[in-house]
Amino acid sequence: MGCGNCGSKSSPNGCKSNGSCGTNSCNRLNTYDWLVNLPIVDNDSYCRVLEISFGDGARKDFFRNTTVQYFSAGDIVAVEGVSGFDVGEVSLTGETVRLQLKKKGVKENAADMKKVLRRATERDIELAVTNKAREKEALIRTRAITRQLKLNMKVSQIEIQADGKKATFFYIADDRVDFRELIKILAGEFKVKVEMRQIGARQEAGKVGGIGSCGRELCCATWLTEFKSVNTAALSRKLRLVDGKVLVARGGRVHR
Repeated sequence: MGCGNCGSKSSPNGCKSNGSCGTNSCNRLNTYDWLVNLPIVDNDSYCRVLEISFGDGARKDFFRNTTVQYFSAGDIVAVEGVSGFDVGEVSLTGETVRLQLKKKGVKENAADMKKVLRRATERDIELAVTNKAREKEALIRTRAITRQLKLNMKVSQIEIQADGKKATFFYIADDRVDFRELIKILAGEFKVKVEMRQIGARQEAGKVGGIGSCGRELCCATWLTEFKSVNTAALSRKLRLVDGKVLVARGGRVHR
């Protein structure tokens, strides 16, 4: 937990941030590049792929650096988006990215990998901040529209691309939903290209955030990125628990 960025040292035991955390809460899907200080011995073999983080680490993707610049973790960059560009933060570089590519089964020379366009300019960042501010109001309006259309779904979050040309609507639904009419209305209302993306209960809990029964921030909102299935019967036997309600977590799934 000791990230060294806390703004206060006088609070009780814990991370000692006392509301003055400098990293948006400890372990917020952050990463540390253990290989960052290794010297570059061969420019030809150096990994030209960067891991870029969006939305405080809630979404990460790989982008090829075709520029002549070298980037470090924390740099703000403009990357290829849908019919435009998006803005994100460099989270990993160099050999650590190569290890992540291998772990996630992504080829380093993949032809469809999008590119880093440039170091983000002031104009890029201004656009990103402006469109980020639109997300909350857009979410309220979208939920009102889904109620009017009587769609059995819940829109949990909206991500608007930095240039404002595309918006991704994350939703949960128990059954198949015909949202063709909804897409037409949203595209006309917000003047964006609309992408509907269905997520699970645990993914929603990770995006919304919350406090678990342990009294700490939800694992899926801080460090857990892979949601594996857990057999309830096996877990009950292992933990000697009979009441199934005890096992249900905030994300609608059993505790691990």
